[in-house]
Amino acid sequence: MRSRHDRAETGLPLAAGTFSRRPSRRTVLKAAGATAAAASMLVAGAPTALAETAALEEDAAYDVIVIGAGFTGVTAARELRAKGKRVLVLEARDRIGGRTWSSSFAGLPVEMGGTWVEATQPHIGAELKRYNIALDEEEPVDRVLLPTPTGPGTFTPDDGFGRIGALLERMFDGSRQYFERPFQPLYRADLLQSLDKLSLRDRLNQMGLSPAEELLINGQTAVYSGGSSSWGAFTMLAHWWSLAGWNNQGWNDTQRYRMKTGTSGLLNAMLNEAKPTVRLNSPVASVSDTGSRVYVTLRSGAKYNAPRVVVTVPVNVLSTIKFSPALPAAQTAAADQGIGVKNALKIWIHARKGAGRFYGQGAEGGSPIPMMMPYKDTPEGVMYVAFSTDPALDPTSKTQVKAAVSRLGADIDIIGLHAHDWGRDPYARGGWAFRKPGQLTSLYPAALVGSERVVVASGDLAEGWSGFIDGAVESGLRAAQQALGTK
Repeated sequence: MRSRHDRAETGLPLAAGTFSRRPSRRTVLKAAGATAAAASMLVAGAPTALAETAALEEDAAYDVIVIGAGFTGVTAARELRAKGKRVLVLEARDRIGGRTWSSSFAGLPVEMGGTWVEATQPHIGAELKRYNIALDEEEPVDRVLLPTPTGPGTFTPDDGFGRIGALLERMFDGSRQYFERPFQPLYRADLLQSLDKLSLRDRLNQMGLSPAEELLINGQTAVYSGGSSSWGAFTMLAHWWSLAGWNNQGWNDTQRYRMKTGTSGLLNAMLNEAKPTVRLNSPVASVSDTGSRVYVTLRSGAKYNAPRVVVTVPVNVLSTIKFSPALPAAQTAAADQGIGVKNALKIWIHARKGAGRFYGQGAEGGSPIPMMMPYKDTPEGVMYVAFSTDPALDPTSKTQVKAAVSRLGADIDIIGLHAHDWGRDPYARGGWAFRKPGQLTSLYPAALVGSERVVVASGDLAEGWSGFIDGAVESGLRAAQQALGTK
C-alpha cells in the first residue's frame, strides 16, 4: 500500500489491471454523489444527544455552532469537543449525514449518496482505523456493455475496461507534472492556468479520438460533469486521477470498497465519541456576525448565538442562507456559481434474474441512465445501482427506467425502484461536486478561508478529494482548526 504522499484515493471504476472486478462509483460518484439507517439516523445505537434534541433551550451557552451534520460538520464538531468546546450542531434534515445516507431496499442495506472509500485515502483511512471499521469489497461483473458505432456492444471485463483504461491514460498524460503534489493542487499553478480553462469536452477534442473511441469515454465525462462534457473542468477529473496515483489501477482501486457499517456507522461512532448537542429539523435562515458574537436564526424563528460559527452546508446551499456581513468574495463566487452538479439521481434497481451481473455505460446523450452496475444478488434476482443526470427521467417509473436501461443494451424485468433526486433536494441542491472550468485557479485557496468568526467548510471545497467523503473529513478538520484559531 502506498503512502498518502504517493497516492490518495478516488477514482473511476475502469482500471487497467483489475478488469475482472466490477467498477464502482461514488454518488456517481461523487457524490459521487453523489453518500442513517432507513430514512433517519435516529436508530438503535445513535448518540444520546440526538434523543435529547427536543429538550434544547435556545439560550443555552455554546462556544461554537456548527451548521450541517454531514461528514464535514460531524468531523468539525468532534474536533472542537475534543478541545473542550461546547458545540451545538444544527441540521436541516430529520437525519444526520448530509449527502451520505444509509437506507435499505429489498432487504439490503443501500447508500443513497456518497458510498465508496479506500483505506489509503488519508483522512477517511484514519477514521476507519480509529473506529475499527472494516470494508466490503465490490463483487466482479461478468460482462461489460459499451456503446459502439453500431449500437451497444458486449465485451469481456478485461477487454471493455481495458479499452477505456487506455483512453484515460491518454487523457491524463502529463498530470504528474501539473498535479505534482495533488494535496497542494496549486503547487504548479504556472502549468494549471491554461489547463484550468479547459472543459472535458475541450480535452476530448484535443485528443483526436476516433468515433469508436469517443463513444467509449464521453458517457463518463458527461455524467461526471452533470450531463454534458462541456460543463465540467478537465482539471477536476485530472485532479482525482492524480490523487489516485496517476494511473488507472489506483483509480479503480479507490472505488472498490464500502464500509461494512454503512456511512451511518462511522457517523454514529464519531458522534458517540464527541457527544455534541444536535438539533435536527433546524434549517438555518440567516447568520449575522455582530463583531463580537455570531447570531444564527432558524427558519422557524428560533435563535442561537456563539463566538464562532462553522457553516458546512453544500456550496450550492450557501445562497439560501442570508449572511451579514456577506461571505468573503471567493466563497460568495462559489455559492453563486455552484459546484455540486445540479441534476443528480442515484437509483437502486431490483430486477429479476436473467440480465446477470453486467456493467452498462452509455454514450453522452445516449440514455437517461448513462451508468449502471450490479450490487448484490437477491433471492429474486439482482440489485443494481444506476446514476442519471437527466431531469426528465422519472426514477419511480418502471417503464421509463426499463427503457433507459434497454438503451445500454440490457433487458431487465424490474421488481422495484428506490431513488433519491439530489438536485431537487432543498438541502443539497445538487449531487457530487465537480468544478467548472476556471474554478480551481479562481476560487482556491481563498475559498478555504472564512472570516474570523464565521468559518465556511465543505467537501465541495477540499484541497484533496473534493466531493468525496475523504474531502469532507479533510474540510471538517480544517474548519475546526480555523474555529480554534490554530490555522
